[in-house]
Amino acid sequence: MSEMTMNRVIHGAVRRDLERLERALASARDGDVSRARGLRDAYAFLQGQLTHHHEQEDALIFPTLGGLGVDADLLEDMESEHEAMAQALAATRTAMDRYAESGARSDAEAAQAEVGRARRVVDEHLDHEERELEPLMLAHSESEEWRVTERRLRKQPPKVAGTFFAWVEDGMEPEQRAYYESAVPAPVRLLLGRGFGRAYRRDVARVWR
Repeated sequence: MSEMTMNRVIHGAVRRDLERLERALASARDGDVSRARGLRDAYAFLQGQLTHHHEQEDALIFPTLGGLGVDADLLEDMESEHEAMAQALAATRTAMDRYAESGARSDAEAAQAEVGRARRVVDEHLDHEERELEPLMLAHSESEEWRVTERRLRKQPPKVAGTFFAWVEDGMEPEQRAYYESAVPAPVRLLLGRGFGRAYRRDVARVWR
């Protein structure tokens, strides 16, 4: 079994939300504009989280790995896949915006098709990263260069960190939760996830209930 990492916890949250969205669109009722707008907002949140995650990889993780000797072609492939994902996510955003305006069943079906396409692009990248890049990340995890990068990754405003924690915790799989709770001290999870994550639970988590 592959070693659990925080990266895989994040990937799990992304896969979970795309599955939730596709399922919700499949059962959408014609004319339910309120529901359509809630799903649009939930998708916009997911897109923001995934975009932030990949921007951090592009700006911090990939340069660090390159400096540690990781194959440049592999890192270029990762960056190219990020670009492909950004395009797929943008197309989905357009379809979700259209659906939010009309609430029409036909627009829900069109949005569902775009989500399906985005899921395939995202899954291909996440699988590739977990299969080929993560073992290299783990191999360098004790290096000083990687520790510096991890500290920079963790340096987030409390509201940003709290929203992130609340998001990944929402419907987390048991294996992911066990790792997450071992990696993030309980006081941090309580203060940030429960305290600063209130906006996520109020505005986003309710959409999936």
